Amino acid sequence: MADEIKVGAILIEEGALLPPSLQLESEQCSNGWRWVKNLDGYGLDRKVREAGWTFFSLAGEIKTSVFGLDVERATFKAIKRLLVNLKSEKLNCLEITQVVWKRFLGLPYVSVSAHSRHIQESMFLSRAKRFAEWEGLMGCTGTET
Repeated sequence: MADEIKVGAILIEEGALLPPSLQLESEQCSNGWRWVKNLDGYGLDRKVREAGWTFFSLAGEIKTSVFGLDVERATFKAIKRLLVNLKSEKLNCLEITQVVWKRFLGLPYVSVSAHSRHIQESMFLSRAKRFAEWEGLMGCTGTET
């Protein structure tokens, strides 16, 4: 797994709705997530667009840091933290943008940065569920005139 943990690596949620013509080579990464093999973000974007779908990249980076002596374990733990945050956003992809090892007071730690990504058929990012939840909180039904 250590050779997959590099800038440009893509993780896709298992069971994510993908174009039928899109054939990806992948391997298990974490519970419910798979590494896309032989493609980075640009390559996957090209294939998704060829299928007529959209591969969104959301603005802003998400970051986390984990202390640890074992490079691979600490990096994997940091990526799992990022995936938990991504799952709560209802997005189905993550692109690793930076993996850096540093020291703080002599203790080694890894800092991992990533971009939230999402594959879907529509060219408009679907947020229908969030709008419905917001309307429910505000007491709106959307039928008032």
